[in-house]
Amino acid sequence: MPLLGRDVVLVDAVRSPFGRARPDGLYAHTRADDIAVAVVRELLRRHPSLVPDRIGDLALAATTQQGDQGLTLGRTVGLLAGLPRTVPGYAIDRMCAGAMTAVTNVAAQIAIGAIDAAVAGGVEHMGRHPLGASADINPRFVAERLVSTDALVMGATAENLHDRYPRLTRPRADAYAAASQRKYARALAEGHIDADLVPVGVPDPERGWGLATADEPPRPGTTVAGMEGLATPFRAGGRVTAATSSPLTDGATAALLMDAATAADLQLEPRLRLVSYAYTGVEPEVMGVGPVPATHRALELAGLTMEDIGLIEINEAFAVQVLAFLDAFEIADDDPRVNPYGGAIAVGHPLAASGVRLMSQLARQFATHPEVRYGITTMCVGLGQGGTVVWENPHHASSHSTDRRSTDD
Repeated sequence: MPLLGRDVVLVDAVRSPFGRARPDGLYAHTRADDIAVAVVRELLRRHPSLVPDRIGDLALAATTQQGDQGLTLGRTVGLLAGLPRTVPGYAIDRMCAGAMTAVTNVAAQIAIGAIDAAVAGGVEHMGRHPLGASADINPRFVAERLVSTDALVMGATAENLHDRYPRLTRPRADAYAAASQRKYARALAEGHIDADLVPVGVPDPERGWGLATADEPPRPGTTVAGMEGLATPFRAGGRVTAATSSPLTDGATAALLMDAATAADLQLEPRLRLVSYAYTGVEPEVMGVGPVPATHRALELAGLTMEDIGLIEINEAFAVQVLAFLDAFEIADDDPRVNPYGGAIAVGHPLAASGVRLMSQLARQFATHPEVRYGITTMCVGLGQGGTVVWENPHHASSHSTDRRSTDD
């Protein structure tokens, strides 16, 4: 059955430029919460008709909730961003799907009428907080064989996918990764990336203040030939390399959501309309297949099939994970519906922030493709989960019809 309650729309989604998580990276000397503050401030500045008092909640995700990513991020970032003290906020964690979950959580609040508008997003400073670095893993996981040790290393789970599905070869993964870099470079040159980027002031102890205005991770000159000699860090003689993995990344994202009536009242044009969403669990050892059952469930809830989906934004945690999804739905590796602007292999994957990046890219693609009615954002999640959101294109001719979920157009 479709989503119940009021229509929920995404009015806008923005992000910081993404930086490489390393000692000389873009945000090496910048606090995680300050990156998030810059993004939230700019999101609201772009929409002055929305009085901040009308924001009903601020949900921000982080996978590693400690240090400058701790202390209830939604609340602290809201206060630092200058929101009224009456606006509440909270933090959330679903690892890679943190921002996606923040969006669907506040969407549910909006749908039932608890609030009219909300901000949702995520931040990850992997340079300061590497994945799992401070985690105290319960010994029962391994001692009682609840999961294998592979499940706790994301790159190892990618190698497991190569093992399980013989069609998922290294040459296919290399070719996919090179294509992601090319597509991102083309999208950047055509002006599809910069409009959603928020400049962030970045301090440097030696050079003073600077301004982050562009993504740092992309390697536009990447070729399949250049990948052939790369090491396989997760397994000797393996198939997963740095080139077919998303780089460790710092960055933040934020989205503005509200019910359709509030958006109309404020004369704000929706960029996406929420249709359905789903989260599912899979074997932690092959967490990369998570998007498959999540997508099946989300499509079922929407009353749609993959044939109805005209655009697909899938997070490229690893090339092999995307290929597993494509094979499950019998989609070609080079299908033009999939990540037209490239993906995380090129631009980076700041864990909990990435879900909203997928949404911002889908929104921009919807605007340039009004003939497409439905699209999805989907991603795998560490420890064996998947998440998918189905969206309708507000620019499509049928989006304002009485039966918006009819699929016979």
